[in-house]
Amino acid sequence: MTEPTINTSTIQISEDNLQIAAYLAKPTATGSYPGIVVLQEIFGVNVHIRDVTERIAKLGYVAIAPALFQRQAPGFETGYTPDGIETGRNYASQTTASELLSDIQAAINYLKTLPQVKPDGFGCIGFCFGGHVAYLAATLTDIQATASFYGAGITTRTPGGGNPTVTRTSEIKGTIYTFFGAEDASIPPEQVEEIAAEFAKYNISHRLFRYDGSDHGFFCDRRASYNPKAAADAWVQVQQLFSQLS
Repeated sequence: MTEPTINTSTIQISEDNLQIAAYLAKPTATGSYPGIVVLQEIFGVNVHIRDVTERIAKLGYVAIAPALFQRQAPGFETGYTPDGIETGRNYASQTTASELLSDIQAAINYLKTLPQVKPDGFGCIGFCFGGHVAYLAATLTDIQATASFYGAGITTRTPGGGNPTVTRTSEIKGTIYTFFGAEDASIPPEQVEEIAAEFAKYNISHRLFRYDGSDHGFFCDRRASYNPKAAADAWVQVQQLFSQLS
């Protein structure tokens, strides 16, 4: 099968008095496609996140990556450097769960205005900081399929403070796939086990993947921790997950 050709653009989403920049990728062919929200790492809507957004669109989805640091640093994107990590973590620490969920809902509401997008059954995918945020986003009624990659801190904190995000597991509406590297020091095995236990406790539709020999960021081919084998398998799983929306 020939992959669809796509169009890409940077658009603005209106949310109350805030204009949120977002990267949009969609098939050029007319049709009705599920919508997917792509959630950034601490490095902003950078080349990796734009690439993932485009890859998803080429699979036959309308994909949107909202700038999650719009309030803190409009237009921010950076590379995988020590300075970039420090700056990105600083911006991430200023976010709150309620604002992030509001921004994601605004992105979904924007997708609903597009004639190419199916009106219900949306998905989301997030990496690193965005992996944690994706776990939060899974609690939104519109989100029916979530891919959360190496979201650190899910069991210990939530953006802006309050009970850890894992305490909201019972609110997850659809199916969630979580992806972890077995060598990721930022997400110890006991935290992964706690997440697995919460999935079981609340009978959440899920799959949990742990990749031996993989560190934090294993999916990103622009990071030193990139693991091609693990990334390839994870991408197959993501496609299987999102196919439930078609």
